[in-house]
Amino acid sequence: MTTVVIVDDHSLFRAGVRAELDGLVDVIGDASTVEEAVACVVALEPDVVLLDVHMPGGGGLEVLRQVAEKRPAQRFLALSVSDAPEDVIAIIRAGARGYVTKTISGEELADAVRRISDGDAVFSPRLAGFVLDAFAAGSAPVEVDDELEQLTTREREVLRHIARGYLYKEIAARLNISTKTVEAHVSAVLRKLQLSSRHELSRWAVQRRLVD
Repeated sequence: MTTVVIVDDHSLFRAGVRAELDGLVDVIGDASTVEEAVACVVALEPDVVLLDVHMPGGGGLEVLRQVAEKRPAQRFLALSVSDAPEDVIAIIRAGARGYVTKTISGEELADAVRRISDGDAVFSPRLAGFVLDAFAAGSAPVEVDDELEQLTTREREVLRHIARGYLYKEIAARLNISTKTVEAHVSAVLRKLQLSSRHELSRWAVQRRLVD
C-alpha cells in the first residue's frame, strides 16, 4: 500500500484527511511545520508527501527545498484551498508532481496519491491549463500581482494570520516572534499596500485567495 505523510498546519484538517484516506493508502506520519515536515519525511521516507502550500515558515516551497537537499527523489502532491495560478506554478516549478484542491473527495485523493507514487503528474482539472500554458513556452505567462510581490515572505505569513482572525499575540506565538515584531510587520504591510486597518488587510488577502 502506498505510504503517505500529511503536511498541513491545521490539526483538524490533518485528522480529516487521515480519516478520508483510511484503508485506501497508508498514512505513516504527519507534520504541522516546515521543520517537522522535513524531519518526518527524511525519517519515514514515504512514497508521497501531501503538502499544504501556505504554512508559516516558508510554506510548502520551503519544505520542498529542504527535502530536496536530503531526499531528491521524494514525490510531492500539493493539496491546497488556493487555486491561484501563481501558487500552482510556483509549487510545480519547485518540484511537486501534482496539485489538487481541498474540495477533492477521499477516494479521488487516494487515487491521486497512488498515481503520483507511480510517477504520473496529477492536477485538478482547471489547474492543468495553468501548468500547460506555463511550461509550453518555458515560462509562466501568469499575471504578476505587483502589490503582493512587494511583501516579504514573513509579511505574507503575518498577513495570512491576520486574515484568519488571529490576534497579534497569537500570531507571535505561532511564528515564534515577538508581538512588537508582528506589529512592525503589520505596519509595513499597511504602508506598502496603502491600507489603513486590519479589516482592509483581511479583505485584501481574501480577494487574492491568500487564506486557506
